[in-house]
Amino acid sequence: QVQLVESGGGLVQAGGSLRLSCAASGRAFSSYGMGWFRQAPGKVREFVAGISSGGSTNYADSVKGRFTISRDNAKNTVDLQMNNLKSEDTAIYYCAAETAGFVTRVAVAYDYWGLGTPVTVSS
Repeated sequence: QVQLVESGGGLVQAGGSLRLSCAASGRAFSSYGMGWFRQAPGKVREFVAGISSGGSTNYADSVKGRFTISRDNAKNTVDLQMNNLKSEDTAIYYCAAETAGFVTRVAVAYDYWGLGTPVTVSS
């Protein structure tokens, strides 16, 4: 069983930055693919960014150039640096782990999920 705990969410003005972090339990973190998803009120959960066990990354078009995903296997963490935030980035942000090690945009491919951290961007 893997536990994921997100942190770093909050309220920020448009154009500002936030850094989300996800801490994972367990010894096999380095072999997991990790992803960040978000869900805005009344909308479906959507892929934001992912990183494979080998470090390959993938981003949603809406965040490309503004968000950066990174991982620290020594600390069992995956971060999401979010710059130039927009009001449409407002959502609950979730961290997810995929035990096969791939990076994928498909939510059902992920085996473990955190409880989420809220991000609110005021315009």
